[in-house]
Amino acid sequence: MNKIAIIVGTRPEAIKLMPLFLAFKDSREFQVDLISTGQHKEMLDQVFDIFNVTPNVALNLMTKNQSLNGLASKLTSHIDSLLLKNRYNGVIVQGDTLTAMISAMVAFNNKISVFHVEAGLRSYDLEHPFPEEANRKVIGVYSSMNFTPTEKASIALLKEGYNKDIVINVGNTVIDALHMVDSLLKLNPLKYENEFSNIISIERKHILITAHRRENFGEGFTNICEAILELANRYKEVDFVYPVHLNPNVQNIVNSTIKNVPNIKLIQPLTYDSMVYLMSKSYLILSDSGGIQEEAPSLNKPVVVMREKTERMEGVEKGCSILVGTSKEKIVNTVSKLLTNSELYNQMSKITNPYGNGESSKLIVKHITNFYASNER
Repeated sequence: MNKIAIIVGTRPEAIKLMPLFLAFKDSREFQVDLISTGQHKEMLDQVFDIFNVTPNVALNLMTKNQSLNGLASKLTSHIDSLLLKNRYNGVIVQGDTLTAMISAMVAFNNKISVFHVEAGLRSYDLEHPFPEEANRKVIGVYSSMNFTPTEKASIALLKEGYNKDIVINVGNTVIDALHMVDSLLKLNPLKYENEFSNIISIERKHILITAHRRENFGEGFTNICEAILELANRYKEVDFVYPVHLNPNVQNIVNSTIKNVPNIKLIQPLTYDSMVYLMSKSYLILSDSGGIQEEAPSLNKPVVVMREKTERMEGVEKGCSILVGTSKEKIVNTVSKLLTNSELYNQMSKITNPYGNGESSKLIVKHITNFYASNER
């Protein structure tokens, strides 16, 4: 029986890999271990609780104000020891985090097969997103199979010279996770209604905001907050709900710019299930997040993407999201159009999600099963 390690370090990785971990647990072909590096420990624990999962190994390597290189050094040493001790045949990583990149490198150096979930996304700018664009490119080089979320991502890898046999479009596993959590919400709707009873009202539109990207810190993030303030003052009948990231670079600007505005609701970071509920009840979403760009179309919510560049252009090209950068003027003008132009809003909200249909995890298990079967012949 082949032994697989699924390694996660951040909340987005965990969300996107929990459906795959559970799919492998249901398979008779593999022994699968879940390894948590603790890059976002508190947020990871929330995700594990939602999916009723306990990691086989929890490394808890993150410390306060740790540099990327300091974390990389710890990750390399600990993951190397772990992979050798447990004699894994394969390692699965997701996306573009430092945990994913270091895990892929260490596995490759130990001649362990690497499987990259959500491969092939490209912005073609190493500064946007930083350092994720570089991480994702490096992981692809190490990988025995690259599972892409869209046809556009597959084409990107093929243009870079990857063999077509190791580039497989399976959709994005985040849609699998979204469907699973949406089912949980429907089992206990009163829980979430009570949680947000003092934050959202059925009589008022509310706009959900998520903003915390490293490359936006400084002037870009100040522009975002000033745009939110102008919108809140212009549209007093609309509530702006913002779960504020704990990073001081976010907290300081938010508290100095948009705190104590009556229709701006600043709240603590949310668990994934609560975030899905809030997304489902929002009118539209302002975000610099990658995952929300993928999830929102399944909930029929337009997204205003507050990044200079995105490696998820499918939503922009199809029309379910609008890329505005961090320009205050563009953010304000775009949100104003979506609040006042019902035709544009309805057009965006009815577009089919280009990122998947909820069957990605099953496809990945099938392809990895075939990978080992063909190598045993």
